[in-house]
Amino acid sequence: MNKRAINFSLSIFCIFFVTACSEDQPTMACLPESEVGQTVNISGGEFTFGDNRYYPDEGPAKESRVADFNIDKTEVTNGQFREFVEATGYVTAAERGLSEGEFPNISPEFRVPGSMVFVAPNLDQPSSPATWWQFIPGANWRHPEGPGSSITGRDAFPVVQVIHSDAEAYAQWLGRRLPSETEWEYASRGGLKGATFSWGEELPDNGRSKANTWQGHFPYNNMNEDGFIGSSPVGCFGANGYGLYDTTGNVWEWTDTPYGPDRKHNYGSQGYDPQQPGVTVKTLKGGSFLCSDNYCQRFRPAARQAQDTTLASSHIGFRTASDIEVLSSPIGVN
Repeated sequence: MNKRAINFSLSIFCIFFVTACSEDQPTMACLPESEVGQTVNISGGEFTFGDNRYYPDEGPAKESRVADFNIDKTEVTNGQFREFVEATGYVTAAERGLSEGEFPNISPEFRVPGSMVFVAPNLDQPSSPATWWQFIPGANWRHPEGPGSSITGRDAFPVVQVIHSDAEAYAQWLGRRLPSETEWEYASRGGLKGATFSWGEELPDNGRSKANTWQGHFPYNNMNEDGFIGSSPVGCFGANGYGLYDTTGNVWEWTDTPYGPDRKHNYGSQGYDPQQPGVTVKTLKGGSFLCSDNYCQRFRPAARQAQDTTLASSHIGFRTASDIEVLSSPIGVN
């Protein structure tokens, strides 16, 4: 993947640099706690899957049909993931490290417990994905930016630093699964036909941000126009037509669909990314707080990204889905 994230914060209220926020930091939230964990029933139908106007891997656009399904209203939060861990004793890949037996093709330096963290370059430094990212020992979902960072006060923020199998384990605990790319894109469009974004065509709305993305010149200058330097609590921006939050920006989201560089061919269960051949890759959707107008531009329903299934990052999370019986009404919230 084009790896990009940032050492992020509790938005404008609490910015991480080296140390974490104080332990008495109050929990930040945008939605009532009762709304977190709700799901939405979505009536299936036909839609245009993909887009021919932007990146080549988004096309060719084609008419596709989706069956009725259920999907989380928000991205899975730190608080929700903690409940899973406390109930099951689950240990994420970033916490335990990647064993040679379980992951035989991983380089030794990536086997120690830890994960990828963005390090913003100085203006006089070369700028490329290879220099933005560092593997930080000790970075995991509890310490998203590495040792010294914390999720204290961030129960309502999306959980990050989870690999694909971590997200699957959480979903299975609930008797659910990860959405397919087709389901995810259909849900993100919110019933709009052919729109560029999940709310229509214009990115800003009378000067107000519609999603948590990077404003300014990435990776040097985030102007913070949306009020958040990094990720935000779930639901801080308006819901789409199906009542879903943050399908644009905030954090990338895992799907269960193998990635391929186009939509014409079936690349099998392993998927295929020309940038990392031989690596099992799944499709990410939604973009993140690091997507900007000058770089990435993947804050659209049709946009997609390849991701190594064994690599965790501070800008990747997920939401869950499930099958449902045929609906008698278009949309319902559980």
